[in-house]
Amino acid sequence: MSQPNRTYPSGNTAPVPPSQKTDPLSHYQPIPVKSLKPLPRKRRRWGWWLVVLVLVYLLAPLRTNLLVLGTDRTEGMNIGRSDTILLLSIVPLQPYVSMLSIPRDLWVTIPGVGEDRINTAHFYAEASQPGSGPDATLETIRANFGVRVSRYVSINFDGFVEMIDAVGGVDIELAQAEGGLPAGKHHLDAGQALAFVRERYSSDDFYRMRHGQMVVQAAVGKMANPANWWRWPGLVSALSRAVNTNVPFYDWPRLGLALLRAALTDTIDAHVIDRDYVTPYTTDQGANILLPNWDAIHPLVVELFAP
Repeated sequence: MSQPNRTYPSGNTAPVPPSQKTDPLSHYQPIPVKSLKPLPRKRRRWGWWLVVLVLVYLLAPLRTNLLVLGTDRTEGMNIGRSDTILLLSIVPLQPYVSMLSIPRDLWVTIPGVGEDRINTAHFYAEASQPGSGPDATLETIRANFGVRVSRYVSINFDGFVEMIDAVGGVDIELAQAEGGLPAGKHHLDAGQALAFVRERYSSDDFYRMRHGQMVVQAAVGKMANPANWWRWPGLVSALSRAVNTNVPFYDWPRLGLALLRAALTDTIDAHVIDRDYVTPYTTDQGANILLPNWDAIHPLVVELFAP
């Protein structure tokens, strides 16, 4: 006996068997969803940029030319002549350092003055305008040697003594007796180093220039040795008191490190304008001067200081 159809509120006349019920979502294919992993964080690159900036600071520009002056100033004044004239070129990238000592009696053209010994450029400028001596010497170097140099380091001999004392003296070795010292190894304190550099009785100006380079190289080599790094604060303090310079303070670490690296790798190339580059001459006033042989000097300058 069949059951009568019933009417339901939904309008169906009979219940739909469960097997015939349809889920609206069953018409759509399921989309597999992979578990989402957190996106990797971008690595910070500022560390690499910092390394690049430090390398650029230490290694560029590729060459820096400096003029180093040693002056024998009068008490209370700085109008002395430049007794020591040293051109220095530093190439941090290699590293490489070239030095050229210029004799103080070299006869050159001094801009605004005329022909005279090169060491008088400092004297005339200081006498006219105190503090202008180094710039006048720079201008004289550029005019006669053609070297692109705009930085200077000027030190009087009192400051020289203070700096050598700060490094604890220097050690030199002589193949023969010179500068008032016998052949052999010598440890020179500050006063002895100054006397060796300025000794005039048993050596001429060419030897004195070489002696100055020997002391400079000995001091740099000593400070490059890690065993002497504890002396650096004293040396920096002495430099701050003894040196007059237009080298910016931020350049000192870069140039100093390059100089020390050159000392450690033995790449300091030292030269002197000696007898092969000049002709001794006596003026009508009886002054002994050195006439430059520019045909020999200029190729050497290009080799040592050209970009």
